This record gives sequence, C-alpha cells and structure tokens, in this order.
Amino acid sequence: MSEPISSIVESVRVILEKAPPELSADLVEEGIVLVGGGSLLRGIDALLAEETGLPVRVADDALTAVALGTGKFLNEIQNLRKLGVKRNRY
Repeated sequence: MSEPISSIVESVRVILEKAPPELSADLVEEGIVLVGGGSLLRGIDALLAEETGLPVRVADDALTAVALGTGKFLNEIQNLRKLGVKRNRY
C-alpha cells in the first residue's frame, strides 16, 4: 500500500502548490476534508496532516459524501445552463 499512498500524498502536494491564494487561505483556516473510500484508510488523515502541515479530517459519512457532492454539482450545472454558461466548460 505504500506506493499508492505515496502517490496520493504527492498528488495532494502538487494540488496545494497550484492552489490560488484565496483557496490556500481557506485551507489553512478550515483544513482538508477527506471523502470517499480512500479516506477510510487507517491513518491517511494523520499522514496528510503531517505532510502538508494542514488540519485534515475525514468527513462524517465519507462514502456517501462523494455521491451527495456529485449530485449537488450536477444540480449547479443545471442552474448554470439556465444562466447561459456554456456546457463545454464542464
């Protein structure tokens, strides 16, 4: 498991380096919330906190959070289309 976990940690680092300043400020203040099956790996939250220096926690219902978030995003696409935002942006 060390290779996939190392890949996850490295991906998080790359994303954080590319994050705009306003998002970085939010992450420092609010931390990272992990969702999905991978977030249930024992100790992944502590490892990411150690590696990033940011607070990290696992969502209360990490498995359904992905589905719920996707549903909310899809609803937003519908609203954006009504406002005239072009589909090819998604």
